[in-house]
Amino acid sequence: MVHVKALAIKGIMTIIVLYLVLGLGFNFTFGDTLLMTIVLGVVSYLLGDLYVLPKWNNMIATVADFGLAFLVVWLMGMPLSMGLSPGMLALAALFAAIVMAIGEYFFHFYMMSKELGKPRFIERTE
Repeated sequence: MVHVKALAIKGIMTIIVLYLVLGLGFNFTFGDTLLMTIVLGVVSYLLGDLYVLPKWNNMIATVADFGLAFLVVWLMGMPLSMGLSPGMLALAALFAAIVMAIGEYFFHFYMMSKELGKPRFIERTE
């Protein structure tokens, strides 16, 4: 149940950020931002929040989330961007990744306070 709550918080944060940056700033549809939110949320939760954050620290996990957000938005934006030039798409991905990284930095404090991502949650001990 704790993971569901964490995913819900992350999902709400992600959809708000992506819609504000991509939807309002670069004319992506709500459906496109929702699709990116689902992909980015699941991938960054598993990799950044449950794998990188417990092994290293908040700053490294935030940088990893920045890179991951940039790649997901940029790569998924290519077929979804509705005629944006490659430079504008990269700029959209950069803006989204910066804002996402700021949100992730604070989300990681929540993850650490709930001790999510500790080895007991991600590895089977015997």
